[in-house]
Amino acid sequence: MADVNESTTTPTATRCGRCQAALTEREQVTAGDRVFCRTCYDILKLQVRTGVAAMSQDINYPIAAIGAILGGVVGALAWWGLTVLTKIGFGLVAVVIGLLVGHGTLRFAGGKRSLGLQVLAVAVGALSFLVAVYLVNMTFFNEALAQRGEAWRVGFPPPSINVFYRVIAANFGIMKLVFLGIIVYEAWFIPRPIKLAAP
Repeated sequence: MADVNESTTTPTATRCGRCQAALTEREQVTAGDRVFCRTCYDILKLQVRTGVAAMSQDINYPIAAIGAILGGVVGALAWWGLTVLTKIGFGLVAVVIGLLVGHGTLRFAGGKRSLGLQVLAVAVGALSFLVAVYLVNMTFFNEALAQRGEAWRVGFPPPSINVFYRVIAANFGIMKLVFLGIIVYEAWFIPRPIKLAAP
């Protein structure tokens, strides 16, 4: 009598990644690389939506403004300092201003994100760039004045808005507009609210 070796394989059931319930194919909801039952998926979806909504609530704007201003000051001084050391105005370094302002806003706001924070970061980033341009031009103007033997100097802070404008406008070309655009984009992009994909 021949021995018959029978192997019975039982298919393993797919289980919910949260409650571990066995799921039929119709009960499965795939999210990324995990599978959930409908109830757990709805619970997780609600938790994510609540968490994302909380990121735009109870924002301490004064503290966020401090972070934005600190980022702008550090970025402007870094660009100005590099210019003083090298005697060359590296405009590309000014792009760091947008990064520092955006991250300063985000961090000091406690990781919160909102349209208001974006507007704040853009305003501080643009103003910081203009102040940095003023400081760089002021340095070059004062060096030129010293070489010509002139006694007067361009000062900081500027004595009037008109002086501020005239010093900035002296060599404000297309490349400075490009750098300003990059700074504004970074300052807008970094503290942007998270948008969930439509179900």
